Amino acid sequence: MNTLSCPKCQHDKTAKSGIVKNRQRYRCKQCNYHFTVEKAGKQIDSYYVIKALQLHLEGVGYREIERLLGVSHVTVMNWVKKWGIKAPDQLEYRPTYSVMNHQELLHFMKDNRQLKGMGMLVTELGDKYMVIRWERFRVQ
Repeated sequence: MNTLSCPKCQHDKTAKSGIVKNRQRYRCKQCNYHFTVEKAGKQIDSYYVIKALQLHLEGVGYREIERLLGVSHVTVMNWVKKWGIKAPDQLEYRPTYSVMNHQELLHFMKDNRQLKGMGMLVTELGDKYMVIRWERFRVQ
């Protein structure tokens, strides 16, 4: 006897009913509904998913995202595939980024030369900040 509840009728009497795609299948004895139990895996905070996808859109490479966030580059690639994210082609602009603490960010923002002539995004990265700047390629 199993202690699983049926997701359809919430009845607690279920029986094993074969294996589908290497996962145990169950049948509810009340309503005859067949179901499988979701596999328990490591759940990553949605904060990291969103940050990884933002960084990907800004042109940061998978391995760089791995180094910055501590999330596997393969996981990031799977998220990009899952959510259908496509980074725009970077033909004229090249993103560069820096990771700074609060004091470094304040010093950076006080210098007007850092703020002129390029696009910039500042995003929180845990207890630090990431500054992403876009510089135009120098065509010679």
